[in-house]
Amino acid sequence: MFLHEIDEEISLKLLDLNDTAALFNLTDDSRHYLREWLSWVDHTVSANDSKAFIEHTIQMYAENKMITTGILFKGELAGTASFNRLDWANSVGSIGYWLGQDYQGNGIMTRVARALTDYGFQELKLNKVVIRAAYENQKSRSIPERLGFKKEGQLRQVEWLYDHYVDHVVYGVLASEWADQ
Repeated sequence: MFLHEIDEEISLKLLDLNDTAALFNLTDDSRHYLREWLSWVDHTVSANDSKAFIEHTIQMYAENKMITTGILFKGELAGTASFNRLDWANSVGSIGYWLGQDYQGNGIMTRVARALTDYGFQELKLNKVVIRAAYENQKSRSIPERLGFKKEGQLRQVEWLYDHYVDHVVYGVLASEWADQ
């Protein structure tokens, strides 16, 4: 089992079926807040949807295609952070994340993204870590910017978000750049 302690407040753990109720409740409690930037929220209408998501992440972890973790803040599930895609042929990992509304403003996601990036370079031996965020989602974009990722470009109308398309900004950092920080 994957468990990664970041500091005295935060740790990352692989989601398992015991997390089903907590994950659904966190999603449901933050539904309106999360819906602004996450297209999957409306498709998560019951604990069974969260269970299916967890089962999928367990399978993808077993196939070495992704690592989806629950973010534990002071022992409570606060959100998720993942290598949503592990491209082994090119040694690139793509990080994604979300945090429940009540956990915002504690510096959690910056610490989590830093720890995942460290893990990607040190343990997974990746050459590059990528983070994509919607152009107008300044909170999400501030994470890679704060961590020294380079803005690599903008993908136009790359995601359908309920009733409109949004652009994504792509950020990346190379192992050599990360080591120099």
